[in-house]
Amino acid sequence: MSKELFLRLYLIISRRGNVEISLCSWCTLRRCCVLIARIRRKVNVEVELGALKPMGVLCLTITVTIRNQYGEGAKLSIQHSSIGCAENLMMRAGGMVKPTADSPSSSQVTITVTSSGGSRSKGITSPIPRHSLSISPIAAEKRRQSSAGRYLSFSKDSSDEFVAYTVQIPATPDNRILSDSQGSLPLHSTEKNNVLLYPNKGAIKDTIYTGGFNSATKAHSVKNVDDEETRTEKSKTVCWMEGCNEKAVDGKFKNHCDCGFRLCDDCYYDCVTTGSGRCPGCKDVYKEDYGDLDLPKSKEKDKANPLPSWGRGIKLEKNFSLVQSFKNPNHDFDHTRWLFETKGTYGYGNALWPREAEFYDNPPDFTDRRNKPLTRKVGISAAIISPYRLLMVIRLAVLGCFLTWRIRHPNHDAKWLWLMSVICEIWFAFSWLLDQLPKICPVKRVSDLTVLGQRFEYPEPNLCNPKKLSDLPGIDIFVSTADPEKEPSLVTANTILSILAVDYPVEKVACYLSDDGGSLVTFEALAEAASFARTWVPFCRKHKIEPRNPEAYFAQKRDPLKNKVRVDFVRERRRVKREYDEFKVRINALPDSIRRRSDAFNAQEEIKAKKKQLEQGMNSTEPVNVPRATCMSDGSHWHGTWASSEAHHSRGDHEGIIQIMLVPASPEPQFGNEADDNNLVDTTEVDIRLPMLVYVSREKRPGFDHNKKAGAMNALVRASAIMSNGAFILNLDCDHYVYNSLALREGMCFMLDRGGDKICFVQFPQRFEGIDPNDRYANHNTVFFDVTMRALDGLQGPMYVGTGCIFRRIALYGFSPPRATEHLGWFGRQKIRKLLLRKKSKDEEGKDEDDEEMLLPINGNVYENDDATRASLSKQFGNSTSLVDSIAVAEFGGRLLHELRGKGCLGRPAGSLAVQREPLDAAVLAEAVSVITCFYEERTEWGERVGWIYGSVTEDVVTGYRMHNRGWRSVYCVTKRDAFRGTAPINLTDRLNQVLRWATGSVEIFFSRNNALFASPRMKFLQRVAYFNVGIYPFTSIFLLVYCVLPALSLFSGQFIVQSLDVTFLIFLLAITLSLCLLAVLEIRWSGITLHDWWRNEQFWLIGGTSAHPAAVIQGLLKVIAGIDISFTLTSKSSAAEDGEEEFAELYEFRWTTLMIPPITIIMFNVLAIGVAASRTVYSTFPQWSKLLGGIFFSFWVLSHLYPFAKGMMGRKGKIPTVVYLWSGLICIVISLLTVYVYPPAGGQSNLMFQFP
Repeated sequence: MSKELFLRLYLIISRRGNVEISLCSWCTLRRCCVLIARIRRKVNVEVELGALKPMGVLCLTITVTIRNQYGEGAKLSIQHSSIGCAENLMMRAGGMVKPTADSPSSSQVTITVTSSGGSRSKGITSPIPRHSLSISPIAAEKRRQSSAGRYLSFSKDSSDEFVAYTVQIPATPDNRILSDSQGSLPLHSTEKNNVLLYPNKGAIKDTIYTGGFNSATKAHSVKNVDDEETRTEKSKTVCWMEGCNEKAVDGKFKNHCDCGFRLCDDCYYDCVTTGSGRCPGCKDVYKEDYGDLDLPKSKEKDKANPLPSWGRGIKLEKNFSLVQSFKNPNHDFDHTRWLFETKGTYGYGNALWPREAEFYDNPPDFTDRRNKPLTRKVGISAAIISPYRLLMVIRLAVLGCFLTWRIRHPNHDAKWLWLMSVICEIWFAFSWLLDQLPKICPVKRVSDLTVLGQRFEYPEPNLCNPKKLSDLPGIDIFVSTADPEKEPSLVTANTILSILAVDYPVEKVACYLSDDGGSLVTFEALAEAASFARTWVPFCRKHKIEPRNPEAYFAQKRDPLKNKVRVDFVRERRRVKREYDEFKVRINALPDSIRRRSDAFNAQEEIKAKKKQLEQGMNSTEPVNVPRATCMSDGSHWHGTWASSEAHHSRGDHEGIIQIMLVPASPEPQFGNEADDNNLVDTTEVDIRLPMLVYVSREKRPGFDHNKKAGAMNALVRASAIMSNGAFILNLDCDHYVYNSLALREGMCFMLDRGGDKICFVQFPQRFEGIDPNDRYANHNTVFFDVTMRALDGLQGPMYVGTGCIFRRIALYGFSPPRATEHLGWFGRQKIRKLLLRKKSKDEEGKDEDDEEMLLPINGNVYENDDATRASLSKQFGNSTSLVDSIAVAEFGGRLLHELRGKGCLGRPAGSLAVQREPLDAAVLAEAVSVITCFYEERTEWGERVGWIYGSVTEDVVTGYRMHNRGWRSVYCVTKRDAFRGTAPINLTDRLNQVLRWATGSVEIFFSRNNALFASPRMKFLQRVAYFNVGIYPFTSIFLLVYCVLPALSLFSGQFIVQSLDVTFLIFLLAITLSLCLLAVLEIRWSGITLHDWWRNEQFWLIGGTSAHPAAVIQGLLKVIAGIDISFTLTSKSSAAEDGEEEFAELYEFRWTTLMIPPITIIMFNVLAIGVAASRTVYSTFPQWSKLLGGIFFSFWVLSHLYPFAKGMMGRKGKIPTVVYLWSGLICIVISLLTVYVYPPAGGQSNLMFQFP
């Protein structure tokens, strides 16, 4: 209450208009006066006792005088008969008068403050004059003609008394009453010894300025003509100093000042030595050459005067400073010296804040960046993007002209060759257009982590957050794994350790590991990781370790002491490294230790069963039926998958498991102990809390479709909603670890910035380790992640690529965004914006049953919780009440702050998430187990609208497409330091199988309702083009196969795709090639990739297009037409090479697959064709060199793209496997026979036909 009253009194003093204050007691007013006195330090409080009223109650008069930095005074006179206020103020003033007991203790007071009209003043917070245009009749009546200033009138209406209060701010030279002529300068001094007294003129008006080319500009006060008669005319022969009438000996005195104020030598000596060294007339400083006066020399006079105190009044005439004429370029002028000598000031602001400023005890924080945006979008330079777009148009025009020319000029000698080539070229042009159009407006984005910390994390406690808890929303991190053999447990454990050490509020992070295989190896590896995290995480926080994956950190080849300043770093690093080596040994030995342990327990069970058999008198020769169980460390049977694959314990038949490895962290930091035998790291100054860690293995039973990875992720969504319910979800593959500990903060900048409530997910680029330096099979995929994804970020957002993505939980639940834009008309040029935060009306319900519109059940700010709403949500999300109740909590946690929310959208107050998380109990855990059962999703919309979408091998693309189709947008976050890093298959067979799975998923998308041709109007046109290209790109392989064979056919037949290699064809070919190269160069410029990356991508495009993509088209068609399901094996995750192993050993391993047959055929076909055509042309009577060169050029183009594939076929050090020889020989024989059959020798084709006798 005192703070609010002080602010209002502050407005009264600075005259900010009309203010009304209601005081419940005079004690409250006393506290305000004391508060003003304490803060302002220059307030005088005087207490006077007035006369007694008839009732015997003391009438107290209080006078408060306040002066600001300009010397302006404000008086507050208070009279009241309140017994409580009188007693308190008298005790404070030292009075000992006792009031009567029957006086009232408090009363209601209303104070009305009105500034007088026409006054010109300077507020206490600003030196800039302010003008008030309001006129108060009360103030006008009380104004006296002999005085000036501002009057603030107070009144109190009561039934028994009337008290009047008057606040007067007297006039000063800087605070004058402006008359109609604005020329008066009222002063209140009654002394007659003032030299200049102008009661009716302003200082500016009564001043003459003099100066010239080589002279300084000065201000001189002049006399008033109206008052000339009232002044005594001083003679030039008499000293003008008051009280000194000495006459000049020579008839006149020397002018010591330019203003003409004449002084005798004695008075001049007194002014210079004992005075301020200023002229009594103009108040200007005397020049330093004092003539013949014998003045005491002092070094202090050579120094500049100090900066004046802001508390002292600065008169107007002292501000008429000596300034340098702008016309005098030859005279040096010391501006700093002038500023201090004339007592000038810089004012106050962020450039300089005076030490004695009275506005605040401490200067405000001018560097406060809380109002700045968290992110900003950086466009590509116009010098790059404009030529890039122009080249796109030029190449499109060239392609159109070329195809037109090709159609109009057929090759009549080989129409079949011409027709196939034209069809393929038309498709290639169409495919290039689909790929190039979304790249028309690429963008880059950057985030500001400093603003994020200032806005959501408070260094000091406040009313909203007394415990300094973080206001950032919670994040649930999902890690998925399925097979500990193909996905090593050590890799998974390192990923978990990097997540536990992220730089994010510990109490806001929860990590969930989904083990879809239900393996005890993964379970115990996670337990080992949780134990080692108690040492590793504090070590990372203390020394700011990057990356926070122990395997990646200790494998770095750079100096570990770089940027490390703590003296105990080397010792602690050595200890942690030794502990991690032991940790690796334990993890790698888990399969054998579990097997030996299980065998021992099973042997004991067999002995017990044998004894029981003997005790029951049964035949001892009969075998004992004891299940070969997989046992935990305490001998109990593992609930998941057993090595023996017994009933109810196999990979596809086991119960659900949820185990909390690390409990939720407390909201307040906890510090550890000094280093000793038990503590390897000194953690006395380090927070040792760890995020929550949970092991989850969903239930699997025969007869249920478990939907692979998508089903496992949906089970994690439901379990996490009940246990932690983070508003945002980050999903990672088990081999993708956190490389940048600030990655989560980087992503949250986009989610929590203005407009972030429309963002469904933030996708990070995938970066890979363990890839050969030459990147033979384009594993880095930089063209997609740095070119295509950046370009999509300029549209509606990038696609979801399966890992390294932060989701908004509400968007993952299938709800629509709070507002969306519909794009109608040609190319979506007509835009209609809609607000989607209101519930549908009854008339609209039931119309869009097949539509995917799901609105949050919120009307206004009220969350609908009636029976109908809960029944609808239960139908969509299942019968778990805890899960349904968590939706509203997750929606609130993902809201923006009130000041950042969009128009008509909901927000949350600052500090609303700075609360402690509810503890977990047995009921919560039981509810979480119930939602991961295999039958929970029955008769719900999980996998259809809610969560990860089922029905496709590439569930990630479909899930992102559904979100964009509802109107959400996404963001691509490229951090300066890679956010996440993972591994990629460097073996050719594994790489082709990976590409096959992606391409098969694209074919499934093309033949499903997720085809972009059926997208809603909320998806932008170019975004539709990008998603349509995702579904159609595998079909390019059909035309690519044909086009790779055409050069060989041309060489075998002696014909070419055109009639003759004329100039027109060569010009078109050159223009198409040059435009493609220039586009590649500009893409390299704005994306930051290298030419090597671009060329590797081109090579693998042809390798995949001739091997995996055709197989994907066939498999997709079989699934769509015949319903044949396709099963894929997991891609093997490579672990770090052990000591003595070759670093890239998998690169040279040859594993045969039928996907290699088409590329081998193309290579052999083109090589044989070149040999046949060259020999025929050399020995021909009329050689056609042009057709030979054309065919060889295209064959070389094909072979250059297939070079990495051919190199992979050669194996280690050129040792070609036998199977390659066999297939190559078989293909050569078939090609030779076909060639002889199609182009028989001179004897004729009839002689080659086989006839039965």
